Amino acid sequence: MTGTNAAAISASIEAGIANGDYVWGAALPPVRILADSLHVSPATVAKAYSELRRRGVVETHGRRGTRVRSRPAVASARSALRLPVPAGVLDLSAGEPDLALLPVLGPELGEVAAALGAPVSYGSAGVLPELVDAARERLAADGVPMADAAVTVTAGALDALERLLTAHVRPGDAVAVEDPGWANLLDLVAALGLRAIPVEVDDEGPLPVSLGAALRAGARAVVVTTRAQNPTGAAVTAVRATALRALLGGFPQVLVIEDDHAAELAGVPLHCLGPVTGAWAFVRSASKPFGPDLRIAVMAGDQTTVARVVGRMRIGSGWVSTILQRLLLRLWHDAQVTTAVAAAARHYAARRGALRDALSARGLEAHGTTGINVWVRVPDEALTVAALRDAGYAVAPGSRFRIATPPGVRITVSPIADGAVDRVADAVAVAADPAVVGGPSR
Repeated sequence: MTGTNAAAISASIEAGIANGDYVWGAALPPVRILADSLHVSPATVAKAYSELRRRGVVETHGRRGTRVRSRPAVASARSALRLPVPAGVLDLSAGEPDLALLPVLGPELGEVAAALGAPVSYGSAGVLPELVDAARERLAADGVPMADAAVTVTAGALDALERLLTAHVRPGDAVAVEDPGWANLLDLVAALGLRAIPVEVDDEGPLPVSLGAALRAGARAVVVTTRAQNPTGAAVTAVRATALRALLGGFPQVLVIEDDHAAELAGVPLHCLGPVTGAWAFVRSASKPFGPDLRIAVMAGDQTTVARVVGRMRIGSGWVSTILQRLLLRLWHDAQVTTAVAAAARHYAARRGALRDALSARGLEAHGTTGINVWVRVPDEALTVAALRDAGYAVAPGSRFRIATPPGVRITVSPIADGAVDRVADAVAVAADPAVVGGPSR
Protein backbone atom coordinates (compact mmCIF):
# COMPACT_ATOMS: atom_id res chain seq x y z
CA MET A 1 0.00 0.00 0.00
CA THR A 2 1.43 3.32 -1.10
CA GLY A 3 0.46 6.96 -1.56
CA THR A 4 0.57 10.34 0.09
CA ASN A 5 -3.07 11.27 -0.43
CA ALA A 6 -6.41 9.47 -0.19
CA ALA A 7 -6.80 8.96 -3.94
CA ALA A 8 -3.34 7.40 -4.29
CA ILE A 9 -3.80 5.15 -1.27
CA SER A 10 -7.19 3.86 -2.43
CA ALA A 11 -5.79 3.33 -5.95
CA SER A 12 -2.88 1.25 -4.60
CA ILE A 13 -5.26 -0.94 -2.60
CA GLU A 14 -7.52 -1.33 -5.62
CA ALA A 15 -4.50 -2.33 -7.73
CA GLY A 16 -3.53 -4.92 -5.12
CA ILE A 17 -7.00 -6.46 -5.30
CA ALA A 18 -6.85 -6.50 -9.11
CA ASN A 19 -3.47 -8.24 -8.95
CA GLY A 20 -4.81 -10.87 -6.56
CA ASP A 21 -2.68 -9.71 -3.61
CA TYR A 22 -5.76 -9.31 -1.41
CA VAL A 23 -8.48 -11.97 -1.46
CA TRP A 24 -12.01 -12.06 -0.05
CA GLY A 25 -12.00 -11.26 3.66
CA ALA A 26 -8.42 -9.96 3.70
CA ALA A 27 -8.09 -7.38 6.47
CA LEU A 28 -6.71 -3.94 5.70
CA PRO A 29 -4.43 -2.37 8.32
CA PRO A 30 -6.06 -0.25 11.00
CA VAL A 31 -6.23 3.41 10.03
CA ARG A 32 -3.60 4.63 12.47
CA ILE A 33 -1.13 1.87 11.67
CA LEU A 34 -1.31 2.49 7.93
CA ALA A 35 -1.14 6.26 8.50
CA ASP A 36 2.09 5.84 10.50
CA SER A 37 3.53 3.53 7.84
CA LEU A 38 2.78 5.96 4.99
CA HIS A 39 3.61 9.10 7.03
CA VAL A 40 0.20 10.63 6.42
CA SER A 41 -2.59 11.70 8.74
CA PRO A 42 -5.18 9.18 9.95
CA ALA A 43 -7.82 11.35 8.28
CA THR A 44 -6.16 10.73 4.90
CA VAL A 45 -6.29 6.95 5.34
CA ALA A 46 -9.84 7.12 6.67
CA LYS A 47 -10.85 9.04 3.56
CA ALA A 48 -9.20 6.42 1.33
CA TYR A 49 -11.04 3.62 3.13
CA SER A 50 -14.30 5.56 2.94
CA GLU A 51 -13.94 5.94 -0.83
CA LEU A 52 -13.28 2.20 -1.22
CA ARG A 53 -16.37 1.44 0.87
CA ARG A 54 -18.47 3.85 -1.17
CA ARG A 55 -17.51 2.04 -4.37
CA GLY A 56 -18.13 -1.45 -2.98
CA VAL A 57 -14.50 -2.57 -2.86
CA VAL A 58 -14.24 -3.08 0.92
CA GLU A 59 -16.64 -3.32 3.84
CA THR A 60 -16.43 -2.57 7.55
CA HIS A 61 -17.17 -5.23 10.16
CA GLY A 62 -16.99 -3.41 13.47
CA ARG A 63 -14.21 -4.85 15.58
CA ARG A 64 -13.07 -7.01 12.66
CA GLY A 65 -12.04 -3.84 10.89
CA THR A 66 -12.07 -3.09 7.16
CA ARG A 67 -11.92 -6.08 4.83
CA VAL A 68 -12.07 -6.84 1.11
CA ARG A 69 -15.62 -7.63 -0.04
CA SER A 70 -16.50 -11.11 -1.27
CA ARG A 71 -17.02 -9.69 -4.77
CA PRO A 72 -15.23 -6.35 -4.82
CA ALA A 73 -16.27 -3.92 -7.51
CA VAL A 74 -12.93 -4.17 -9.28
CA ALA A 75 -11.91 -6.84 -11.79
CA SER A 76 -9.12 -9.20 -10.83
CA ALA A 77 -7.64 -12.47 -11.96
CA ARG A 78 -9.79 -14.17 -9.31
CA SER A 79 -13.01 -12.24 -9.95
CA ALA A 80 -14.74 -15.04 -11.86
CA LEU A 81 -13.62 -17.77 -9.46
CA ARG A 82 -15.59 -19.13 -6.54
CA LEU A 83 -14.02 -19.95 -3.24
CA PRO A 84 -11.56 -22.78 -3.88
CA VAL A 85 -13.05 -26.25 -3.56
CA PRO A 86 -10.41 -28.96 -2.95
CA ALA A 87 -10.34 -32.05 -5.14
CA GLY A 88 -12.69 -34.76 -3.89
CA VAL A 89 -14.96 -32.29 -2.09
CA LEU A 90 -18.61 -32.12 -3.18
CA ASP A 91 -19.43 -28.50 -4.02
CA LEU A 92 -22.71 -27.54 -2.35
CA SER A 93 -21.83 -23.84 -2.28
CA ALA A 94 -22.45 -22.65 -5.83
CA GLY A 95 -26.16 -21.85 -5.81
CA GLU A 96 -26.52 -23.14 -9.36
CA PRO A 97 -29.20 -25.38 -10.88
CA ASP A 98 -28.41 -28.99 -11.72
CA LEU A 99 -26.99 -28.91 -15.24
CA ALA A 100 -28.48 -32.34 -15.92
CA LEU A 101 -31.97 -30.93 -15.35
CA LEU A 102 -31.62 -27.97 -17.72
CA PRO A 103 -33.18 -28.06 -21.20
CA VAL A 104 -30.83 -28.85 -24.07
CA LEU A 105 -30.62 -25.63 -26.06
CA GLY A 106 -28.88 -26.95 -29.18
CA PRO A 107 -31.98 -28.00 -31.10
CA GLU A 108 -33.80 -24.81 -30.09
CA LEU A 109 -30.87 -22.68 -31.26
CA GLY A 110 -30.88 -24.55 -34.56
CA GLU A 111 -34.54 -23.78 -35.09
CA VAL A 112 -33.98 -20.12 -34.18
CA ALA A 113 -31.13 -19.90 -36.68
CA ALA A 114 -33.21 -21.55 -39.40
CA ALA A 115 -36.04 -19.09 -38.84
CA LEU A 116 -33.89 -15.95 -38.93
CA GLY A 117 -34.73 -13.57 -41.74
CA ALA A 118 -32.78 -10.51 -42.78
CA PRO A 119 -29.98 -9.37 -40.44
CA VAL A 120 -31.04 -7.00 -37.68
CA SER A 121 -29.87 -3.42 -38.05
CA TYR A 122 -29.17 -0.87 -35.33
CA GLY A 123 -32.34 0.95 -36.24
CA SER A 124 -34.60 -2.09 -36.22
CA ALA A 125 -33.28 -3.83 -33.08
CA GLY A 126 -35.13 -3.75 -29.78
CA VAL A 127 -37.67 -5.72 -27.81
CA LEU A 128 -39.59 -8.18 -29.99
CA PRO A 129 -43.33 -7.43 -29.92
CA GLU A 130 -44.13 -11.15 -29.96
CA LEU A 131 -41.96 -11.67 -26.87
CA VAL A 132 -43.73 -8.82 -25.09
CA ASP A 133 -47.13 -10.34 -25.93
CA ALA A 134 -46.06 -13.76 -24.64
CA ALA A 135 -44.54 -12.24 -21.50
CA ARG A 136 -47.72 -10.33 -20.76
CA GLU A 137 -49.76 -13.50 -21.05
CA ARG A 138 -47.43 -15.56 -18.85
CA LEU A 139 -47.09 -12.90 -16.16
CA ALA A 140 -50.82 -12.20 -16.07
CA ALA A 141 -51.50 -15.94 -15.70
CA ASP A 142 -49.32 -15.87 -12.57
CA GLY A 143 -51.21 -12.95 -11.08
CA VAL A 144 -48.89 -10.07 -12.00
CA PRO A 145 -51.05 -6.95 -12.60
CA MET A 146 -50.46 -6.23 -16.29
CA ALA A 147 -53.36 -3.93 -17.24
CA ASP A 148 -51.31 -0.73 -17.11
CA ALA A 149 -47.84 -2.26 -17.11
CA ALA A 150 -45.06 -1.67 -19.62
CA VAL A 151 -42.72 -4.55 -20.53
CA THR A 152 -39.08 -4.72 -21.60
CA VAL A 153 -36.16 -7.17 -21.40
CA THR A 154 -32.73 -6.86 -19.78
CA ALA A 155 -29.56 -8.94 -19.71
CA GLY A 156 -30.57 -10.93 -16.65
CA ALA A 157 -32.01 -10.13 -13.24
CA LEU A 158 -28.97 -8.35 -11.80
CA ASP A 159 -28.76 -6.14 -14.89
CA ALA A 160 -32.40 -5.21 -14.34
CA LEU A 161 -31.81 -4.43 -10.67
CA GLU A 162 -28.81 -2.23 -11.44
CA ARG A 163 -30.71 -0.28 -14.10
CA LEU A 164 -33.73 0.18 -11.85
CA LEU A 165 -31.67 1.41 -8.91
CA THR A 166 -29.53 3.80 -10.94
CA ALA A 167 -32.68 5.23 -12.54
CA HIS A 168 -34.36 5.99 -9.21
CA VAL A 169 -31.80 6.49 -6.45
CA ARG A 170 -28.47 8.26 -6.00
CA PRO A 171 -25.26 7.45 -4.11
CA GLY A 172 -25.86 7.79 -0.41
CA ASP A 173 -29.55 6.84 -0.63
CA ALA A 174 -30.83 3.92 1.42
CA VAL A 175 -32.18 0.68 -0.05
CA ALA A 176 -34.12 -1.89 1.97
CA VAL A 177 -32.73 -5.38 1.30
CA GLU A 178 -33.52 -8.80 2.71
CA ASP A 179 -31.24 -10.05 5.49
CA PRO A 180 -30.01 -12.65 4.85
CA GLY A 181 -30.27 -11.92 1.15
CA TRP A 182 -28.75 -12.36 -2.27
CA ALA A 183 -24.99 -11.73 -2.04
CA ASN A 184 -24.83 -10.26 -5.55
CA LEU A 185 -27.44 -7.67 -4.67
CA LEU A 186 -25.60 -6.68 -1.49
CA ASP A 187 -22.42 -6.22 -3.54
CA LEU A 188 -24.30 -4.23 -6.19
CA VAL A 189 -25.82 -1.90 -3.59
CA ALA A 190 -22.36 -1.27 -2.16
CA ALA A 191 -20.82 -0.74 -5.60
CA LEU A 192 -23.48 1.87 -6.43
CA GLY A 193 -22.63 3.80 -3.28
CA LEU A 194 -26.01 3.06 -1.69
CA ARG A 195 -26.75 2.27 1.95
CA ALA A 196 -28.26 -1.13 2.64
CA ILE A 197 -30.90 -1.24 5.37
CA PRO A 198 -31.44 -4.88 6.42
CA VAL A 199 -34.94 -6.32 6.53
CA GLU A 200 -35.47 -9.55 8.45
CA VAL A 201 -36.95 -12.52 6.59
CA ASP A 202 -38.84 -15.62 7.68
CA ASP A 203 -40.27 -18.45 5.57
CA GLU A 204 -43.13 -16.20 4.40
CA GLY A 205 -40.93 -13.35 3.18
CA PRO A 206 -39.89 -9.98 4.65
CA LEU A 207 -41.21 -9.25 8.14
CA PRO A 208 -43.61 -6.28 8.04
CA VAL A 209 -42.27 -4.83 11.29
CA SER A 210 -38.70 -4.89 9.96
CA LEU A 211 -39.66 -3.50 6.55
CA GLY A 212 -41.68 -0.76 8.23
CA ALA A 213 -38.65 0.26 10.27
CA ALA A 214 -36.53 0.39 7.09
CA LEU A 215 -39.10 2.55 5.31
CA ARG A 216 -39.36 4.95 8.24
CA ALA A 217 -35.54 5.11 8.31
CA GLY A 218 -35.62 6.60 4.83
CA ALA A 219 -35.32 3.70 2.37
CA ARG A 220 -35.86 5.03 -1.15
CA ALA A 221 -36.17 1.58 -2.71
CA VAL A 222 -37.14 -1.93 -1.58
CA VAL A 223 -36.03 -5.19 -3.18
CA VAL A 224 -38.16 -8.25 -2.37
CA THR A 225 -37.65 -11.82 -3.62
CA THR A 226 -41.11 -13.19 -4.28
CA ARG A 227 -40.17 -16.91 -4.28
CA ALA A 228 -37.07 -19.09 -3.80
CA GLN A 229 -35.37 -16.36 -1.81
CA ASN A 230 -31.60 -16.71 -1.81
CA PRO A 231 -30.34 -18.02 0.58
CA THR A 232 -33.32 -18.94 2.81
CA GLY A 233 -35.80 -20.35 0.26
CA ALA A 234 -38.56 -18.06 1.57
CA ALA A 235 -41.65 -17.40 -0.55
CA VAL A 236 -44.06 -14.52 0.00
CA THR A 237 -47.41 -15.96 1.07
CA ALA A 238 -50.84 -14.49 0.36
CA VAL A 239 -51.25 -13.30 3.95
CA ARG A 240 -47.78 -11.74 4.03
CA ALA A 241 -48.31 -10.09 0.65
CA THR A 242 -51.48 -8.43 1.93
CA ALA A 243 -49.64 -7.06 4.96
CA LEU A 244 -46.70 -5.82 2.89
CA ARG A 245 -48.96 -4.14 0.33
CA ALA A 246 -50.79 -2.28 3.09
CA LEU A 247 -47.47 -1.15 4.55
CA LEU A 248 -45.90 -0.08 1.25
CA GLY A 249 -49.03 1.86 0.30
CA GLY A 250 -48.10 4.42 2.95
CA PHE A 251 -44.82 5.23 1.19
CA PRO A 252 -45.81 6.24 -2.37
CA GLN A 253 -42.38 7.69 -3.17
CA VAL A 254 -40.57 4.35 -2.73
CA LEU A 255 -39.46 2.16 -5.65
CA VAL A 256 -40.60 -1.45 -5.12
CA ILE A 257 -38.66 -4.12 -7.04
CA GLU A 258 -39.88 -7.73 -7.05
CA ASP A 259 -37.36 -10.37 -8.06
CA ASP A 260 -38.89 -13.65 -9.31
CA HIS A 261 -35.62 -15.26 -10.40
CA ALA A 262 -36.77 -18.87 -9.92
CA ALA A 263 -39.82 -18.32 -12.12
CA GLU A 264 -41.10 -21.69 -13.42
CA LEU A 265 -38.94 -23.58 -10.90
CA ALA A 266 -40.52 -21.99 -7.83
CA GLY A 267 -43.20 -24.63 -7.36
CA VAL A 268 -45.51 -22.38 -5.30
CA PRO A 269 -48.03 -19.71 -6.34
CA LEU A 270 -46.81 -16.17 -6.88
CA HIS A 271 -48.17 -13.39 -4.65
CA CYS A 272 -47.25 -10.09 -6.24
CA LEU A 273 -46.86 -6.93 -4.14
CA GLY A 274 -47.09 -4.16 -6.71
CA PRO A 275 -48.12 -1.82 -7.93
CA VAL A 276 -48.91 -0.01 -4.66
CA THR A 277 -46.38 2.84 -4.86
CA GLY A 278 -45.54 5.36 -7.54
CA ALA A 279 -42.70 3.27 -8.95
CA TRP A 280 -42.77 -0.52 -9.30
CA ALA A 281 -41.04 -3.24 -11.29
CA PHE A 282 -41.37 -7.02 -11.49
CA VAL A 283 -38.34 -8.93 -12.80
CA ARG A 284 -38.34 -12.56 -14.00
CA SER A 285 -35.09 -14.15 -15.12
CA ALA A 286 -34.68 -17.09 -17.50
CA SER A 287 -31.38 -18.30 -16.03
CA LYS A 288 -32.61 -20.67 -13.33
CA PRO A 289 -35.17 -22.70 -15.34
CA PHE A 290 -33.42 -22.60 -18.73
CA GLY A 291 -29.72 -22.19 -17.94
CA PRO A 292 -27.29 -19.59 -16.49
CA ASP A 293 -25.93 -18.76 -19.96
CA LEU A 294 -29.33 -17.48 -21.09
CA ARG A 295 -28.71 -13.92 -19.92
CA ILE A 296 -32.16 -12.46 -20.33
CA ALA A 297 -34.90 -11.30 -17.98
CA VAL A 298 -38.39 -9.89 -18.52
CA MET A 299 -39.29 -6.71 -16.65
CA ALA A 300 -42.80 -5.38 -16.12
CA GLY A 301 -43.58 -2.16 -14.31
CA ASP A 302 -45.15 1.24 -14.41
CA GLN A 303 -44.68 3.20 -17.61
CA THR A 304 -42.22 5.75 -16.21
CA THR A 305 -39.97 3.21 -14.50
CA VAL A 306 -39.73 0.96 -17.54
CA ALA A 307 -39.20 3.97 -19.83
CA ARG A 308 -36.22 5.06 -17.73
CA VAL A 309 -34.65 1.62 -18.02
CA VAL A 310 -35.23 1.46 -21.76
CA GLY A 311 -33.81 4.96 -22.20
CA ARG A 312 -30.61 4.13 -20.33
CA MET A 313 -30.20 0.94 -22.33
CA ARG A 314 -30.46 2.88 -25.60
CA ILE A 315 -27.42 4.99 -24.69
CA GLY A 316 -25.55 1.99 -23.28
CA SER A 317 -25.79 -1.61 -24.40
CA GLY A 318 -28.67 -0.72 -26.73
CA TRP A 319 -30.77 -3.88 -26.51
CA VAL A 320 -30.74 -7.55 -25.57
CA SER A 321 -29.84 -9.69 -28.57
CA THR A 322 -32.92 -10.56 -30.58
CA ILE A 323 -31.44 -14.03 -31.01
CA LEU A 324 -31.71 -14.55 -27.24
CA GLN A 325 -35.20 -13.12 -27.28
CA ARG A 326 -36.27 -15.53 -30.02
CA LEU A 327 -34.68 -18.42 -28.16
CA LEU A 328 -36.56 -17.59 -24.95
CA LEU A 329 -39.81 -17.29 -26.88
CA ARG A 330 -39.27 -20.70 -28.46
CA LEU A 331 -38.49 -22.25 -25.07
CA TRP A 332 -41.72 -20.84 -23.66
CA HIS A 333 -43.72 -22.37 -26.49
CA ASP A 334 -42.02 -25.80 -26.44
CA ALA A 335 -44.25 -28.31 -24.64
CA GLN A 336 -41.34 -30.70 -24.02
CA VAL A 337 -39.28 -27.95 -22.40
CA THR A 338 -42.24 -26.96 -20.24
CA THR A 339 -42.59 -30.58 -19.09
CA ALA A 340 -38.84 -30.84 -18.37
CA VAL A 341 -38.82 -27.64 -16.31
CA ALA A 342 -41.83 -28.83 -14.29
CA ALA A 343 -40.06 -32.13 -13.62
CA ALA A 344 -36.95 -30.24 -12.50
CA ALA A 345 -39.05 -28.17 -10.10
CA ARG A 346 -40.45 -31.34 -8.53
CA HIS A 347 -36.96 -32.82 -8.28
CA TYR A 348 -35.57 -29.75 -6.48
CA ALA A 349 -38.54 -29.69 -4.15
CA ALA A 350 -37.97 -33.32 -3.19
CA ARG A 351 -34.23 -32.82 -2.56
CA ARG A 352 -34.72 -29.59 -0.68
CA GLY A 353 -37.54 -30.90 1.47
CA ALA A 354 -35.66 -34.08 2.29
CA LEU A 355 -32.53 -32.21 3.38
CA ARG A 356 -34.46 -29.61 5.37
CA ASP A 357 -36.42 -32.30 7.20
CA ALA A 358 -33.29 -34.37 7.83
CA LEU A 359 -31.50 -31.39 9.32
CA SER A 360 -34.49 -30.50 11.48
CA ALA A 361 -34.63 -34.08 12.74
CA ARG A 362 -31.02 -33.65 13.87
CA GLY A 363 -31.87 -30.59 15.93
CA LEU A 364 -30.78 -27.88 13.48
CA GLU A 365 -32.78 -24.84 12.41
CA ALA A 366 -33.10 -25.27 8.65
CA HIS A 367 -35.10 -23.22 6.14
CA GLY A 368 -35.99 -23.93 2.51
CA THR A 369 -39.60 -23.55 1.44
CA THR A 370 -38.79 -23.08 -2.25
CA GLY A 371 -35.82 -22.92 -4.61
CA ILE A 372 -32.56 -24.84 -4.71
CA ASN A 373 -30.97 -23.84 -1.39
CA VAL A 374 -31.33 -24.65 2.29
CA TRP A 375 -30.28 -22.10 4.91
CA VAL A 376 -29.00 -23.56 8.18
CA ARG A 377 -28.46 -21.54 11.33
CA VAL A 378 -25.20 -22.51 13.05
CA PRO A 379 -23.37 -21.17 16.12
CA ASP A 380 -20.09 -20.53 14.25
CA GLU A 381 -20.20 -20.50 10.46
CA ALA A 382 -16.43 -20.36 9.97
CA LEU A 383 -15.90 -23.51 12.04
CA THR A 384 -18.86 -25.20 10.38
CA VAL A 385 -17.58 -24.44 6.87
CA ALA A 386 -14.10 -25.71 7.76
CA ALA A 387 -15.40 -28.89 9.39
CA LEU A 388 -17.65 -29.66 6.42
CA ARG A 389 -14.79 -29.12 3.99
CA ASP A 390 -12.74 -31.63 5.98
CA ALA A 391 -15.71 -34.02 5.80
CA GLY A 392 -15.85 -33.68 2.02
CA TYR A 393 -18.51 -30.97 1.51
CA ALA A 394 -18.15 -27.32 0.49
CA VAL A 395 -20.93 -24.99 1.62
CA ALA A 396 -21.28 -21.22 1.35
CA PRO A 397 -20.52 -19.19 4.49
CA GLY A 398 -23.42 -17.09 5.65
CA SER A 399 -21.30 -13.94 5.90
CA ARG A 400 -21.68 -13.53 2.14
CA PHE A 401 -25.45 -13.14 2.51
CA ARG A 402 -26.14 -11.45 5.83
CA ILE A 403 -25.81 -8.02 7.36
CA ALA A 404 -27.14 -8.24 10.91
CA THR A 405 -28.80 -11.65 11.20
CA PRO A 406 -27.17 -14.54 13.11
CA PRO A 407 -24.60 -16.88 11.50
CA GLY A 408 -25.58 -19.59 9.06
CA VAL A 409 -24.50 -21.56 6.01
CA ARG A 410 -26.16 -22.02 2.64
CA ILE A 411 -26.36 -25.49 1.12
CA THR A 412 -27.27 -25.91 -2.55
CA VAL A 413 -29.23 -29.11 -3.07
CA SER A 414 -28.60 -29.45 -6.82
CA PRO A 415 -25.47 -31.65 -6.57
CA ILE A 416 -26.84 -33.96 -3.86
CA ALA A 417 -27.44 -37.41 -5.30
CA ASP A 418 -30.51 -39.46 -4.48
CA GLY A 419 -29.90 -41.41 -1.31
CA ALA A 420 -27.14 -39.07 -0.09
CA VAL A 421 -29.30 -36.68 1.93
CA ASP A 422 -28.79 -38.44 5.26
CA ARG A 423 -25.00 -38.48 4.81
CA VAL A 424 -24.99 -34.75 4.11
CA ALA A 425 -27.30 -34.06 7.06
CA ASP A 426 -25.10 -36.12 9.38
CA ALA A 427 -22.02 -34.19 8.28
CA VAL A 428 -23.74 -30.83 8.77
CA ALA A 429 -25.01 -31.82 12.21
CA VAL A 430 -21.54 -32.87 13.36
CA ALA A 431 -19.89 -29.79 11.87
CA ALA A 432 -22.42 -27.40 13.38
CA ASP A 433 -22.49 -29.00 16.82
CA PRO A 434 -20.71 -32.26 17.66
CA ALA A 435 -23.19 -32.75 20.51
CA VAL A 436 -25.94 -33.33 17.92
CA VAL A 437 -24.41 -36.68 16.88
CA GLY A 438 -26.73 -39.53 17.80
CA GLY A 439 -29.92 -37.61 16.94
CA PRO A 440 -33.21 -39.26 15.97
CA SER A 441 -32.14 -40.34 12.47
CA ARG A 442 -29.11 -42.25 13.74
